[in-house]
Amino acid sequence: MKLAVLCENTARDPALTPEHGLSLLLETAGRVILLDMGQSDAFAKNAERMGLSLADVDLAVLSHGHYDHGGGIPAFFARNAHAPLYLSDKAFGAHYHGERYIGIDPSLAEHPRLRPIGKDTPLFSGVSVLSSALRAPKHPIDASGLSVREGNTHKPEQFLHEQYLLVEEEGKRILFSGCSHRGVRNLLAWFSPDVLVGGLHLSGLDPSNAADARALDSVAEAMERSGARFLTGHCTGERAYAYLKERLGERIEDFSTGDCLSL
Repeated sequence: MKLAVLCENTARDPALTPEHGLSLLLETAGRVILLDMGQSDAFAKNAERMGLSLADVDLAVLSHGHYDHGGGIPAFFARNAHAPLYLSDKAFGAHYHGERYIGIDPSLAEHPRLRPIGKDTPLFSGVSVLSSALRAPKHPIDASGLSVREGNTHKPEQFLHEQYLLVEEEGKRILFSGCSHRGVRNLLAWFSPDVLVGGLHLSGLDPSNAADARALDSVAEAMERSGARFLTGHCTGERAYAYLKERLGERIEDFSTGDCLSL
């Protein structure tokens, strides 16, 4: 499998544009899949600079309904005339951080190329979208100050709009997660991946704080027990990544805008 990082918070190449967000391009079993589209058209411009054509994408998947993963949907549709976009049927919820709306553009909700789904959905042989809404958490979910507005009330997020892309290839289970809002420990318990790729949503944790260090230790212990490899960026956070790197060594690596990898 080939993986290209079209957009992430950082970039090693100054010719490419980083932004807070995520966009990954995968090539597996002769198909090209786009996972997430960042918050703007930066991912599309980066793809052009990397010599990659979004017109070749066969299908797209949105990991969850936040602006930094779905803000670039119009830019993708402008460059690709045929690929369907699979997203949760809860993706257009009223997602907030405090009083700030962090969801995706509601005007897109009726777009004919959207494929809303609410269950595990095979895309083609060896590739599926897995819904988090079907799975009860085995570990507590930290809303991290995020909420869903229902009427005039804000309720803590449970991230039921989050979904994951699973690729089963050459005897390996490779799980792609945009942000892992429902918790890394839950994802490992639910899916038992051999490789987990994506954000781990640990950037709010400070290892110098005793409570945060304990939280990171519990995540690190689950990661160690899983036997999986981890390729991460975006919302994992530099401090958390450094902390996990000390524990996991070569089993965890970071990625950046412009990276092209083989898994």
